[in-house]
Amino acid sequence: MYYPPGGMAPPVLNYQGLNAPPASFYGTVPGYEGTMPGTAGGFLPPPIPAVAPPQPRPDEPNWTIPLMSKDAAHAAFKEYVSGKCCYGSGPADEGVITNMEALNTYRYRLETFTESRSTEWNHEPFNGQPIDAYMQPAPGPWAIPVQPPSVFQDSTQVVKVPYTSSVKDCHDCQGKGKTPCKNCSGAGNRVCSFCNGSGTSSGEERCNHCKSNGRVNCSDCKGEGVNLCDTCKGKRQLLVFINLKVQWTNNKSEFVEEQSSGLKMDKLSKVTGKELFKDTQYMVYPLMGFPDPAVNQAADRLVKEHHTQFSQTARILQQRQTVELIPVTKVDYKWKEAFHSYLVYGNENKVNADDYPDTCCCTIM
Repeated sequence: MYYPPGGMAPPVLNYQGLNAPPASFYGTVPGYEGTMPGTAGGFLPPPIPAVAPPQPRPDEPNWTIPLMSKDAAHAAFKEYVSGKCCYGSGPADEGVITNMEALNTYRYRLETFTESRSTEWNHEPFNGQPIDAYMQPAPGPWAIPVQPPSVFQDSTQVVKVPYTSSVKDCHDCQGKGKTPCKNCSGAGNRVCSFCNGSGTSSGEERCNHCKSNGRVNCSDCKGEGVNLCDTCKGKRQLLVFINLKVQWTNNKSEFVEEQSSGLKMDKLSKVTGKELFKDTQYMVYPLMGFPDPAVNQAADRLVKEHHTQFSQTARILQQRQTVELIPVTKVDYKWKEAFHSYLVYGNENKVNADDYPDTCCCTIM
């Protein structure tokens, strides 16, 4: 490699990598005119669905909800107290239950399983892959068969659109297979780090590292000034094609009845409930006949919202609605002539006792 005198860098090569291709690089494919490179070209409206056969409204279940027994409430209280190092066992062992009140909370959940499709231009180094562009018309985005995942499971699948693959010279290296080295800007050499380009070290002594030239070969490109093109990997050509991105999404909405127990939602979210009702159909009917009118109203609202929100941009494949009971029982008890209470909640029978009457000063929450 030639080094100009005085450590001056030689001129760099006169071509630069473009990285992003120009807008006209990919061309057009009938039916995919709005497809853009590098990003999904927006969700494609699904075809008008065929009219689904009428399905009978499911029978309304028996909404009878059993109450918690005193024995179960007492056992949960004793277990709770035994896990608190600063709680005395007296209230749990000696307290007498005087009243129990159900303050159950209901969670309504609507799930709408949808399929959406979008397209984007893409490219990869050409290694002899099949070329099929314009051999016949490309199928429409919604006509391409794909294997869906299990129902109500989020998933993504990307496939090449048939009859869109063609070969073009790499836009980044202009078909050369190499691009200027970024480490040395294509010069092939860099300023010597030992003498900072002066050619001497320790006063007038000759720099042995660069042999007084002031520059050394670039370690990245081995002095050639170019590297293999990152885009085409040195192949000089790219296979360009349209990718179809298929996304399956389980869209969930929930309504939790405002409950009067005073329990914070973070506590309720950590326990499981009892499933009272489940209905799975192509399109569900809004819930009717539930003992709590607020749950019925929420079901009607969410079913309408999901249809409006998703039917225009995605294909609705299945819907599921569930009603879950999160059991909450307020237990009043008497200990040492004073009245107190605690709450038992969730299938796990967790206990919340904010006014426990026998604690020491080092109470750990």
